[in-house]
Amino acid sequence: MLTGDVQSRMLAVAQAARAVAYAPYSNYHVGAALLGADGRIFGGCNVENAAFPQGVCAEAGAISAMVLAGVRKAQAVLVLGGGPRMITPCGGCRQKLREFCDPHTFQVLAVNDDGQQQQWTLEQLFPNSFGPDHLS
Repeated sequence: MLTGDVQSRMLAVAQAARAVAYAPYSNYHVGAALLGADGRIFGGCNVENAAFPQGVCAEAGAISAMVLAGVRKAQAVLVLGGGPRMITPCGGCRQKLREFCDPHTFQVLAVNDDGQQQQWTLEQLFPNSFGPDHLS
């Protein structure tokens, strides 16, 4: 379980990332904060593109920042979208996250604009997933 302090720091990173998201087409700004195994927090925001499938999700941006920093394992992700509904990583991002975590212990936190939170393990959101361990 993540401490309240870590969750607060992750939320601040996700809020800052969401504030600079590039979403001129959907106007749906998303921020993500990824907690690396070393305790550092990496932010990401969604970046849309006129050629819609070429956009980048916030979680993917956070993963790229983590890898760029030399970290290869993650403990948790916090996702922040707009409105009262909770959002979770899309299917593609669930697969991307799976590459860098233990799905049984990796925590996925969702926070809405009202400050309500929900939490799952990646295994709960993405059961029986395919990962690096299948290739060894």
